[in-house]
Amino acid sequence: MKNNWLAALALVALATQIACTNSASKKEDTAPKTPAIVLSELDSTYRPQDDFFEFVNHKWLAANPIPASESSWGIDGIIELRIHDRLKSILEKAEKANAAAGSNEQKIGDFYATAMDSAKRDKEGIAPLKEQLAQIDALTATKDLAPLLATQHKQGVESLFNFFVDVDARNSSAYISQLYQGGLGMPSKDYYLSADKNLSDIRLAYEKHVQKMFQLMGMDEITSLKAMRQVLTIETDLAKVSNAPVDNRDPVKLYNKRDLQELKRMCPEFDWSAYLAGLQLNEKEAIIVNQPAFITGLNPILHRHTIEEWKNYLKWNLINACADELSHDFEQQNFAFYATTLRGVKEMKPRWKRALNATDRLLGEALGQIYVESYFNKATKEKVKVMVDYIIATYKERIMSRDWMSEETKKQAIAKLDKINRKLAYPDHFRDYSKLDIKRDAYVLNTMRANEFEFNRMLSKLGKPIDKNEWGMTPPTINAYYNPTMNEIVFPAGILESPYFNADADDAVNYGAIGAVIGHELTHGFDDEGSQYDADGNLNNWWTDKDRQQFAAKTKQLVNQFNGFVAVDTFHINGRLTLGENIADLGGLVIAYEALKKSQAGKKDSSIDGLTSDQRFFIAYAFSWRTAYNVEAVKQQLKTNPHAPAKQRVNGPIANFDPFYAAFGVKEGDKMYVKPEDRVQIW
Repeated sequence: MKNNWLAALALVALATQIACTNSASKKEDTAPKTPAIVLSELDSTYRPQDDFFEFVNHKWLAANPIPASESSWGIDGIIELRIHDRLKSILEKAEKANAAAGSNEQKIGDFYATAMDSAKRDKEGIAPLKEQLAQIDALTATKDLAPLLATQHKQGVESLFNFFVDVDARNSSAYISQLYQGGLGMPSKDYYLSADKNLSDIRLAYEKHVQKMFQLMGMDEITSLKAMRQVLTIETDLAKVSNAPVDNRDPVKLYNKRDLQELKRMCPEFDWSAYLAGLQLNEKEAIIVNQPAFITGLNPILHRHTIEEWKNYLKWNLINACADELSHDFEQQNFAFYATTLRGVKEMKPRWKRALNATDRLLGEALGQIYVESYFNKATKEKVKVMVDYIIATYKERIMSRDWMSEETKKQAIAKLDKINRKLAYPDHFRDYSKLDIKRDAYVLNTMRANEFEFNRMLSKLGKPIDKNEWGMTPPTINAYYNPTMNEIVFPAGILESPYFNADADDAVNYGAIGAVIGHELTHGFDDEGSQYDADGNLNNWWTDKDRQQFAAKTKQLVNQFNGFVAVDTFHINGRLTLGENIADLGGLVIAYEALKKSQAGKKDSSIDGLTSDQRFFIAYAFSWRTAYNVEAVKQQLKTNPHAPAKQRVNGPIANFDPFYAAFGVKEGDKMYVKPEDRVQIW
């Protein structure tokens, strides 16, 4: 029989048997203006000692089912509703403003207007892509693929492989061109090659989807069936020479610098000179080939298939990339496979949300600049800065206290920590969109122009100094990241919203929520991948051999722990694929907790609503992961995503952390209990 933990709380005696004080006279002084923790939301049918995630989140998730338009639902969705209402107001105003030509307001307004004009899109059908389809039909030989691929890549159509420009991981003061495997319409190689029943069923659904899309283009049933089979054959060939997601987590193995002559030897069937000319790139520049076996494997694939087969493959990639910007029949068919079949989403989002998301994705800083000027509380940035200071100071102490790490390596780790750049809320200088032409013609053409603008902006970095101001996320984004080659942590305004950061909440709640996020991103600089980059962002081993071996032994423990977690049905988490995030989750939790203690030094630890500071910290941590998923979405996540599902991201880290045991009286025999010798401690 499960204990009623909340009933015990109501009697001012926690199930953990920890004494709590909560006099009525003090409550008014200590309770936050906006309740950060709502006691009635905690689920008394779950003991915190047995399943902490469900104790904190089950009741709310049960009362707030996943909307038909979503594959998951939780805290981020609630924040998104708030932010989307604000962005919608901005876009609707811009749409009607008749703003000055060339202004950001004109561009986001016109882009949003074409995205919203479904009647015009339905009338046009596939007509706006007439020029692109004609270019494909004009191909006469395989050697002609290269210049057309250059055009497609600029326009956001990712056929065959991916090209991008980024910081050189061995020379972080320069940008360099890079090639990455690609060309697949399904999430990873397993979807093409695995005999797993779930993936086989998805494969059959994909075949029907591709054929239907060809039919929407005007092909009859027989012709579309033939074209689909050609596409599936080519993509299956590409899948065979592709790395699995877990194999792409080693940055050293992905760093393979090649010149043009080496590329030609690796894959002579492809006209690399014509491709680079199409991108207007200097042939003398070196290129990083992330997966050499993929590029080498392209050669026989290019030779094996006829130009007619390649035409259908290119048409499929064009339509697949543009489906959401075409008429409703294309958009609906695309949704049926990629949202419903793959992620279990039952209904499309309202048109305004789809249009808003596209505007944020393609003109994000133009929209984001107006957003932060209109809605972001600048005081939040200063308050979070103070938290970052405490967390970094705490991280230094944690590094110095690691008994498995030598003084030599600790010195390098501190040097890296000292050089981490912090970016909060929004860029110091917003992106210049003056060269981007947005018109009220066709939505798909606006999308292509925006993609080409961004691609050309990316190409223009070559030969220029590193732009330390550049952001990889837009200001309204509810997320954060660590960039190893820049050695920076980045927190957009979107994630500095309540409940991640609540100005009315006590420190324990904020450190448990946004503090753990800050610690998480910092720890990415010291996870199994990020730890291979030095203080300047170079891929450079700064560890002693012994320290690296001891670090690997500790991370192997974490791999084994997560391999044992079942996420849904009989589907286990892949501990190797999720290792970096699991290290960051554990590190973020520990560092945030210790930083809270550091910030509270000399202060009395008074309880609020019968909860101690420690208990509120852990509840806030679990609350910040309040998310439920469709079964289909979880299955895809386990195959392709380096993040474990939310429940394991809560229960996994806290079960390794001794203060959790003390805060909630976890004892041997409880389901959350892990033997002390088996608890993983890294940072």
